[in-house]
Amino acid sequence: MAGHKSERVAEDIRRELIAIIRELKDPRIAGKFLTVVRVSVTPDCSFAKVYISDIKGINSAKEAVEALNGAKGRIQGEVTRHLRLRKAPELNFVADDSVEHGMKIIKELNALSEEKNESR
Repeated sequence: MAGHKSERVAEDIRRELIAIIRELKDPRIAGKFLTVVRVSVTPDCSFAKVYISDIKGINSAKEAVEALNGAKGRIQGEVTRHLRLRKAPELNFVADDSVEHGMKIIKELNALSEEKNESR
């Protein structure tokens, strides 16, 4: 049963983080197309690893993660208040390149599709 709770908390944290990140004024974050790819929470809900990706690439995501880790205390407080958790999990932001990787795959599939249509 503990697995279900941590999965539920992870999804709730993910939803809240999306809203909180949009409101941050830090120039390293503002105006970027950041995505909270996934949140993994330990079974006791004391730690949460947050995977952040940017459509512009991994370097941009690393810059955003640096800013998010700098504002970690404020973000944890917001998450705790909005979700009404007894104890906020300690957030750890990590850069992820899955969105960039997905965009490359889509471009390759489109190129293959165009080649197939031209050969007909």
